[in-house]
Amino acid sequence: MSGKNIGLLLCGLLGIVFLLPVCFLAAGSLMGRREVEECLAPILWEGSEGYAQWRLFPQYPTLRSYVQLLLDSPGFFVMFWNSVKLALGVLAGQMLLGIPAAWGFARYEFPGKRLLFTIYMLLMMLPFQVRMLSDYLLLDGLGLLDSLWGIILPAACSTFPVFLLYRFFCGIPEALLEAARLDGAGEIALLFYFGLPLGSPGIISVLVLGFLEYWNLIEQPLAFLKDQSLWPLALFLPEIGVKEAGIAFVASVIALLPAALAFWAGQDYLEQGIIASATKE
Repeated sequence: MSGKNIGLLLCGLLGIVFLLPVCFLAAGSLMGRREVEECLAPILWEGSEGYAQWRLFPQYPTLRSYVQLLLDSPGFFVMFWNSVKLALGVLAGQMLLGIPAAWGFARYEFPGKRLLFTIYMLLMMLPFQVRMLSDYLLLDGLGLLDSLWGIILPAACSTFPVFLLYRFFCGIPEALLEAARLDGAGEIALLFYFGLPLGSPGIISVLVLGFLEYWNLIEQPLAFLKDQSLWPLALFLPEIGVKEAGIAFVASVIALLPAALAFWAGQDYLEQGIIASATKE
């Protein structure tokens, strides 16, 4: 067996291993309550002996848990819609702020450009735990605590989209832009007619990466939102009781679907974005 075939075989085996939790999750969402309790008895009930077991295929498939969650749990839809508003609001803000900033860094020279871009990179590397106190004080001063805007606005000012889009905008030939200037195109027209179309792979990769991050956002909502009616879906899942494991499986499947669809739709552009982000200055 050639080395290439061995590599493909190993990749296939790893893919199966990584898919198993998703398969188990989907199987659990189709199990009845009694079957779930039977499989997870050592976890659910004190004094039960043995180990939890699981089945890849339910013995008696049922959609009862889907009905209970989708028809009898209005709070689920409120938090699902909160996640949608957070993710789309952040992405819209990042496009409005990140695209012009990245274009300016990539195509223009100005005093302090490298220093300012270095500061951008340092801010990108700071984790939320380091900025949490300062963010909290700032949002409190602006009256944005316990509001979705308190999550959307700081995330919309993230420096990561600027860093990623900068790589794509730098790849646009300067001769092309000079030719457009000679034909009378203004600087804003250059961005709209050349920057956006030629940088579309980077823009799509930013949207995909951003959606995957902010759809599953936990720390910021947990720190800044006290009103549970504003919580996103990522905070709804841990609140489901252990004895409602069937509903928890269904909620996890539904929460997984938008992220999986976004990744599937933009995986080609995502690969380009990862390559661009790994390129050194």
